[in-house]
Amino acid sequence: MASKRELPPKESSVFKNILRNYELRQYKKGLKLADSILKKFPEHGETLAMKGLFLNNLEKKEEGYEYVKKGLRYDLTSHICWHVYGLLHRADKNYEEAAKCYTHALKYNKNDINILRDFALLQTQMRHYDQLIETRTQLLQQKPTNPAFWIGLAIAYQLTNKPETAITVLTSHEESLKDIGNPYEHSELLMYHNSLLRESGKFEDALEHLEKIEKKVTDKRSWKENQAFYLAKLDRKEEAEAAYRDLIKNNPHDSAYVKGLLSLKDVEKDKKAAFAICTALAEEYPRSKAIEDLVLQYAEGEDFEAKVGDILQQSLRKCIPSLFNSMKKYYSDPAKLSVIDKLVRGYRQHLEQRGNFDGQAQVVEPPTALLFTLYYLAQHHDFLKEHDQAYACIESAIDHTPTLVELYMTKARILKHQGKVADAAKVMNDARELDLQDRFVNSKCAKYMLRAGQIDEAERILALFTRKDVSVVQDLSDMQCQWFAVEEGYAYLRQKDYGRALKKFHLIQKIFDDIFDDQFDFHTYCLRKMTLRAYVNLLRFEDRLRGHPFYLKAAKGAVQAYLELADKPKQDALNEAGMTEAEKKKARSKARKAELKAQQDKDAAAKEDSAGAKAATTTTTTANKKQDPKRPVDLDPSGEKYLNTTTPLEDAMQFIKPLQLLAPNRVETHALGFEVYLRQSQWVLALRCLIKTAEINKADPSFSKNLDRFKKAVEAAKPLDPNIQKIIDLQMAKL
Repeated sequence: MASKRELPPKESSVFKNILRNYELRQYKKGLKLADSILKKFPEHGETLAMKGLFLNNLEKKEEGYEYVKKGLRYDLTSHICWHVYGLLHRADKNYEEAAKCYTHALKYNKNDINILRDFALLQTQMRHYDQLIETRTQLLQQKPTNPAFWIGLAIAYQLTNKPETAITVLTSHEESLKDIGNPYEHSELLMYHNSLLRESGKFEDALEHLEKIEKKVTDKRSWKENQAFYLAKLDRKEEAEAAYRDLIKNNPHDSAYVKGLLSLKDVEKDKKAAFAICTALAEEYPRSKAIEDLVLQYAEGEDFEAKVGDILQQSLRKCIPSLFNSMKKYYSDPAKLSVIDKLVRGYRQHLEQRGNFDGQAQVVEPPTALLFTLYYLAQHHDFLKEHDQAYACIESAIDHTPTLVELYMTKARILKHQGKVADAAKVMNDARELDLQDRFVNSKCAKYMLRAGQIDEAERILALFTRKDVSVVQDLSDMQCQWFAVEEGYAYLRQKDYGRALKKFHLIQKIFDDIFDDQFDFHTYCLRKMTLRAYVNLLRFEDRLRGHPFYLKAAKGAVQAYLELADKPKQDALNEAGMTEAEKKKARSKARKAELKAQQDKDAAAKEDSAGAKAATTTTTTANKKQDPKRPVDLDPSGEKYLNTTTPLEDAMQFIKPLQLLAPNRVETHALGFEVYLRQSQWVLALRCLIKTAEINKADPSFSKNLDRFKKAVEAAKPLDPNIQKIIDLQMAKL
């Protein structure tokens, strides 16, 4: 092997140029040089591997893999061959295989900085933090003059919840720094150091460090926020109050600063004291909506009535459409709800009779004041589920001014809440036609149409705002438009078109996978640019990414579809019960014909869609037509791959497992898990889901229903394994 690896001086120099071409992304040039070596040495493994790497980057993936594997066969102990093989797997986001390749590469050259650096990035992506510390330590030992290696090790310790060790590493790095370099980057490094002190709970040290670095810090706002926080934690109340008031002065629109001041004074539970402080601040900063909201939050009785009355009148006079959205947070308090209800009803009465809000003043309000009072009342009654009164108010508002888009949108929402989804979609379309340039109203209209089952019409409307050279579905998928994928998935689910529904829900899963994969480039960028605090926040955000409501909604839809597919054979078997063989044959033949007809209908619909897409793209340029072959072609528009799965319950668990990790406090997570485990006869796991549901909310309707189902299923499955039966009996007694 060694003799084959060694090249003559001339070819060896060419091979070094090949490596340089890869670093400079000169792939075609590197490919030519690789071919020049392979003409003389066709079995040189490392050159074959590099040729494969160049081909892979030139979008010839299969050929690239073939050459890399060939190179490995000729030189199995080459660290370059294994490293290249790992790079190919990493490009395909096959991180587990890439990690194995890097491990093999390090067996044959344990001190190669390039391999160690790539391995560290991979370990960060895979969250293998313990191994990351080892790799980062090796990198630092190899090149202690590289600042990124010091910082990388500090972050690795922080991610394993060892901020004290991270502080030690960072302190050593700062002491070895001779040239500060970019002032902004140095400022970020110092503030990152301070954040580690904060995370370790050493507030005295953190404050001392913060004051020491004040002149070197460019992010003054973060510096002041940290100073106020540390002073409050150290119970230095006068200094902390001055710090918080300074922050409020700089930005009175951030409620966090006001809440920090209230917490410092320990008046959050004393509503009168909190109200007095907020009122004083409101007088000092009258334009701050954040302070105004807090005034209303802590106001009670007559104080609340006076304050909310002023705000309501000003907002109705100014025609602010978002008034109800800013007020409904106070509806959770019955006393405040009663006050708002009385005031707004009174405003309507006085405006209709006298033209003003109080019925006494000589001032006459503009006609729009009555309009927006009716608009507010419609939303108010709708929120309280008084749909008939809401509908009457919105009709009066439309009669008053029939050209205001928001009125029709609210009318559509009221109809939706009444269960009249088709009528709601029609009214929302009327709203859209009043302002054809508004993309938000266009999207709302499409959403309502999807809920009414008008899928083709929804796509046609959305196409007004998407690119013309691709289909509307493809464009929205490229833009990662999650609301559309979720809503269309549920629209297909309601039509029992499980293949297309699952295709949409899996698209959501792919979007979240892509968001997670997209962080890879930041592992090097953030260390180089010193955006360290933001980088750590990014990693922690990515770890809880699948707790997002869109993922939860898609998971519920996907699990529901897979459960229907899992239950379908059982339903067919039940239908055949009690039939003769001749009747069974007849029933099966009928079912096959129905299935064939349904497939033909789908194919016909697909052809119509294709024809529509062709018609929409007739005006594209020749340049666009040349690019068409490069665009991904959907080979399975009806989702047959998902529909024909033989493991629906296992596929459903792909959606549930992330929720069990990231959304364990939601009843829906455990309700979905229960459905799958019950069908798999995994009694202990199903019981665990019931226990978790009981811990979160025992009064939830799904709990009692699922508990009865569990008892019946266990009874029907007896006799069980004695150990399992013992666990069930013990836990059921607690439930």
